[in-house]
Amino acid sequence: VICHGIPDDRKLENGDIINLDITVYLDGYHGDCSEVFVAGEVDELGRDLLQTTYDCWIKACQFVKPGNDYKDIGAIIEDFITPKGYSTVRNFCGHGIGSTFHTNPNILHYRNNEPNGQMAVGHTFTIEPMICEGTAKPLIWPDEWTATTSDGKRSAQFEHTLLLTQDGVEALTAKNENSPLQFWEKESKIHSGVFLGTSKAAVARQAEINDKLLGASRT
Repeated sequence: VICHGIPDDRKLENGDIINLDITVYLDGYHGDCSEVFVAGEVDELGRDLLQTTYDCWIKACQFVKPGNDYKDIGAIIEDFITPKGYSTVRNFCGHGIGSTFHTNPNILHYRNNEPNGQMAVGHTFTIEPMICEGTAKPLIWPDEWTATTSDGKRSAQFEHTLLLTQDGVEALTAKNENSPLQFWEKESKIHSGVFLGTSKAAVARQAEINDKLLGASRT
């Protein structure tokens, strides 16, 4: 499943990769995020898929700051995953979000020249790349909602709702000190530990949480 999978009565099996996409509507505003979980132990190819998806997503999030072009997010993602043999889904994208759930700009997760504007303080949007082992062409099921890979190979996705600040970006859907630390966060060469953003405030809070989480993971 690439996205929009509907839970059924299938029992989880060891190695299954599960993506939970959660949305919240609170006080007139929407939030949107997704997180990956693994049932039991995943094989080495699955670990590499998850690590690559996480790392390209973090690289894209780190790029976010006022004045940068939205279109360049896609190139960061595609240029990172392609040499590793993966593909990025083109049929679904990230999006602006706020009092309206889906709005401009469209955040494309592949190299493009779309005139989607520049990032500015106060913008809120999602980055949510869907990375595939094989083809990125989706197959839409008869329920007209579920999207799976056409070749049956695996896909992974991460997502945050992001807020542009004067000095960078903050993840409004970030983890906290009670969140489980996953292997892709521990082993990432792009960013070790949970990611809260690049603003001065986010970096300070991030360091505090990661001191606790990474310290606990070593004991």
